[in-house]
Amino acid sequence: MMERLLSHIRIPGMVKVRQAFPRPVVSDVAAAVRRELEQPEILGRIRPGDRVAVTAGSRGIANIVLILREVVAALKAAGAAPFVVPAMGSHGGATAAGQMEVLRGLGISEEALGVPIRATMDVVQIGTSAGGLPVYFDRWAATLADATVVVGRVKPHTSFRGTFESGLAKMMAVGLANQKGAEVCHAAGPGGMSRRIEDLARAAVAQSNVLFAVGILENAYDETSRIVALPREQIMAREPELLREARANRPRLPFERYDVLVVDEIGKNISGLGMDTNVINRFPTSAVPCEPSVQRIAVLDLTRETRGNFHGLGLADVCSARVAAKADLAATYPNPLTARSPESSKIPMVMPNDLLAIKAAIATCHDVDYGRIKMIRIKNTRELAEIMVSEHLVPEARPPVEIAGDPGPMPFAADGNLLGPCRGDGPMRTWGQGEVP
Repeated sequence: MMERLLSHIRIPGMVKVRQAFPRPVVSDVAAAVRRELEQPEILGRIRPGDRVAVTAGSRGIANIVLILREVVAALKAAGAAPFVVPAMGSHGGATAAGQMEVLRGLGISEEALGVPIRATMDVVQIGTSAGGLPVYFDRWAATLADATVVVGRVKPHTSFRGTFESGLAKMMAVGLANQKGAEVCHAAGPGGMSRRIEDLARAAVAQSNVLFAVGILENAYDETSRIVALPREQIMAREPELLREARANRPRLPFERYDVLVVDEIGKNISGLGMDTNVINRFPTSAVPCEPSVQRIAVLDLTRETRGNFHGLGLADVCSARVAAKADLAATYPNPLTARSPESSKIPMVMPNDLLAIKAAIATCHDVDYGRIKMIRIKNTRELAEIMVSEHLVPEARPPVEIAGDPGPMPFAADGNLLGPCRGDGPMRTWGQGEVP
């Protein structure tokens, strides 16, 4: 049936293009961490025998295992007894076991770090924010630890704008507050979210045992671009400048308007909403005003690391049956229930294979020349240095975009699934139904 209905749709020839982004990079990550921690106002505040909780989040962060390993090693050298606590709100199905599984998927384990990992969804209330909200803190960090060290990446958020978005403040306001605190922060919706995060984080700094933070920035190539250790009294003052720097170095697509975006994979390790809304220029709420860039988005797979969590799939218009087969409702629904955003976890139109998913995305565009469809294919929203674009977008390419080949057909196997990854540097193979590329 679907084949017949979509038989008139032709997929355009695709061309590989490369982009050049600003590339500040930390050449020796371990040395940079040690250098930042050696400041007297950082490790100098650790007392021999202190039990120290170190946060680990749910995002895929470049070099995160190395960074955490250096942090705990430095704490040990200072005479402390560190342990790791998950700081990810409701992620991991809002269970301690699920959050441990998320960390293992990121390579964060007791074996890798050489310290215990203590996970709980229990919290204690440590105070009240300026806006009157209860401030919650992870029970192990609050009761077992003499001090807490916040480690996290600073970056633009996927659902709102403000002075504080994704970063150290959010790790304290939402991450360390577990599911209960995340629900408190999200209850009023995306409007005013940045201010609520700021209020909750300021209260957490003032009323908890947070001693210092380690902020991580990345460039558009998924590389560590800066590491900054901040004493507790500087966290809130310095984070806005780190966010501005992160926004300036974020990856982006090189075309302002096009018809179809094909995304090979989405997942929680890529972005909180599976795909970075700042890249696709499509947001789940009106809290981020924007002029749409694309009519239709097709998603072809979930990452292995997301473990069935498809939160953010609602941003797409169509997906493959492979995505639907991997979708895990129990792993996903704690996110929209906590964040009050059911629209982000809706399942779009499901097509039997990649070929029909792409054709359906094209067929449902309006007011277009179907013989000259403008389409982009990306692996995911974190890896944009090399992408595929339709031949009809090539005339719109401007420096520093580099055309890296001639137009050619998208390579489909007999079952209608694409051959090989989006980037042409991996082994060419069929993505069988239910397989992870």
